[in-house]
Amino acid sequence: MNLEDEPRQMSGQLEFPWMNRREAPTDPWSNESSTAKQRNELSGEARLMERVLAPPNMKAALRRVKRNRGGPGVDGMTVDELLPYLWEHWEKIKSSLLEVRLRVAAKALKRMRDRVREITSRTRGRSMKAAAEELRRYLLGWRGYYGIVHTNRVLLRQDEWIRRRLRAIHLKQWKRGRTVFRELRARGASKRVAAEV
Repeated sequence: MNLEDEPRQMSGQLEFPWMNRREAPTDPWSNESSTAKQRNELSGEARLMERVLAPPNMKAALRRVKRNRGGPGVDGMTVDELLPYLWEHWEKIKSSLLEVRLRVAAKALKRMRDRVREITSRTRGRSMKAAAEELRRYLLGWRGYYGIVHTNRVLLRQDEWIRRRLRAIHLKQWKRGRTVFRELRARGASKRVAAEV
C-alpha cells in the first residue's frame, strides 16, 4: 500500500458527527442553517423543547387531552380544571421545562468507550480506512440516540480521545521509527516533532 496515494488527513470522516464544522443543511423550521442557529442557542435539546412547547403543538396536545377525557392525575386535577391552570401558570411551567438539561449517563459513556476501544484496537490487523468506517457507523448511531444531550465538554473530550486512538493505530501500522518519521514529515510535522514521536 502506497501512502502517498492516500489522502493526508481524513478529519471530516473521523471526528464525532456532531462536531462537524461545515455548513449544515437547512432546518425545516427556519430560514437559517442549523449551524448558524447553534451559535445563538445552547443545544439541540433547547431547539427540541422550544418546538415541543410551541403554541400550535401545545394547542393540539390540549385538544387530544380534552377529546380523550382523561382521568385526574396524581395531583387530582380534572380535564376541566386544566385549561384555567395552564393559563395562570404557563410561563412558569414553560421556563422550568426549558431549563432541563439532559446528560449522558456514565454507564452509557463507559459502554461507548468500550465499544470504541474494541473498534480501534491496534491488534485487529485491518486498514485504517476499515477501522474509520466501522467507527463512523457506530458513532452516527450513538449520535442518533444521544443527539439532544447538553454535554459539549464531555463530547469534546471523547472526540479528542478517539482521535488519539486513531493516531495510535497509524503508529502501530508504521512500526519502524524511520517510517514514522517519514510519514509524519509527509503530513506536515516539523523535524523536531516527528523525531520526538
